[in-house]
Amino acid sequence: MSDYLLEMKGIVKQFGGVRALDGIDIKIRPGECLGLCGENGAGKSTLMKVLSAVYPHGSWDGEILWDGTPLQAASIRATEAAGIVIIHQELMLVPALSVTENLFLGHELTLPGGRMDYPAMHRRASALLAELGLTDVNVALPVLHYGGGHQQLIEIAKALNKNARLLILDEPTASLSASEIAVLLDIVRSLKARGVACIYISHKLEEVAAICDTVAVIRDGRHIATTPMAQLDVASIITQMVGREMHQLYPRQTRALGEVLFEARNVSCYDVDKPQRKRVDNVSFTLRKGEIVGIAGLVGAGRTELVSALFGAYPGRSEAQVWLHGKQIDVGTPYQAIRAGLALVPEERKQHGIVPDLTLAQNMTLTVLQRFSRLGRIDSEAELATVQAQMTRFGVRAASPFLPITSLSGGNQQKVVLSKMLLSQPAVLILDEPTRGVDVGAKYEIYQLMFELATQGMAIIMVSSELAEVLGISDRVLVMGEGKLRGDFINDGLTQETVLAAALAH
Repeated sequence: MSDYLLEMKGIVKQFGGVRALDGIDIKIRPGECLGLCGENGAGKSTLMKVLSAVYPHGSWDGEILWDGTPLQAASIRATEAAGIVIIHQELMLVPALSVTENLFLGHELTLPGGRMDYPAMHRRASALLAELGLTDVNVALPVLHYGGGHQQLIEIAKALNKNARLLILDEPTASLSASEIAVLLDIVRSLKARGVACIYISHKLEEVAAICDTVAVIRDGRHIATTPMAQLDVASIITQMVGREMHQLYPRQTRALGEVLFEARNVSCYDVDKPQRKRVDNVSFTLRKGEIVGIAGLVGAGRTELVSALFGAYPGRSEAQVWLHGKQIDVGTPYQAIRAGLALVPEERKQHGIVPDLTLAQNMTLTVLQRFSRLGRIDSEAELATVQAQMTRFGVRAASPFLPITSLSGGNQQKVVLSKMLLSQPAVLILDEPTRGVDVGAKYEIYQLMFELATQGMAIIMVSSELAEVLGISDRVLVMGEGKLRGDFINDGLTQETVLAAALAH
């Protein structure tokens, strides 16, 4: 009998002539939490797809041992039957179905004659959620009634219902609040105590340090190191991931700011479902040439609604008076905003940033297609030359510009969205959570790009839930709370405590 629940030995996975995985080795004991770290495109997701049989046995080389016995799974159903369950970054719940129906999807309990045994399933669902500390959930209600934190825990309950012995958590806290993250980490600790092994994939290295017993780092498809967490700190994990030391994550530069370039006056947004309620309440601010302004606040403060209204993208009723270069501009639609000189990289990349059916190249040139139009036809050579230049400039890792955008890692998709918006040569760039779900190396590149653009005179608005990022990048910080502007601070000696106090003030 092996000491290890799982051993992956010499895993090689090729796509065409490209080796996405080049001899990866990892192993994990029962009750152990292994942090799997690496930059975007390093091969983490590919490795997990091999393990969970998204890529079935025979489509890769190497060996997987499960409880000391070779595992040659042909399907996800086979790996789940063995006890290997993956929780994807994009939750796999069906919003219109009840919590119970989601937990038992494909594994329903039935009565003689084939009818669903709902009372038994409701009881089991309630018991599973109670194990995770969720006692305020009506399991008969549709999942769409519950927020992101609850949905993440419902996914874990679904995995436990499949008798998971190894739980793979892929960026589990990407869209959770600080309090929801604390609950999730406590649940992972309790699962470990019950003997459930976990593979924890996250770009939030503080979480990895808090929850993981060992850390395996992969880079460019190769295994770099597996080290006990007790021998590591966040800085040493970063060094292993990127292959170089980063002495300062926020490469802030001092520069002279220009005159006022942009002004927003009396911005208000009304709730889509309750039109009498204001999500943003009469907010005004200015932005100078070359200035980076960070917008901070708690979840629900109205940050995303504010920048969406400035770009003509707020889905409900909104009011905004916007000036650029001293002239009032029309931002009624995103098209008008882009034409006027604004650009927005949205918070929800997959929902609002990319067109999933198009290629990398087609996504990148969407905002400037008219630039390549000749008598109603697209000049493909000119378009391709621009795309290749942008891929080089932004360090987009992809074998071909003609690959589907969905085949790229999250960080590379984000670089494509950034590139797409910058091709319109905006005067003001709005970034809503620009580094969410992005690894530390790609974060550093995005920060460097922001400083480079600001030095060239571009004005930047950045919304971020990470206070350290806001303070590390911004020249000035706007603090929002309950739709109102609660503070406007010069970022000189500004502390997280001051920002939080302003966010919580009434």
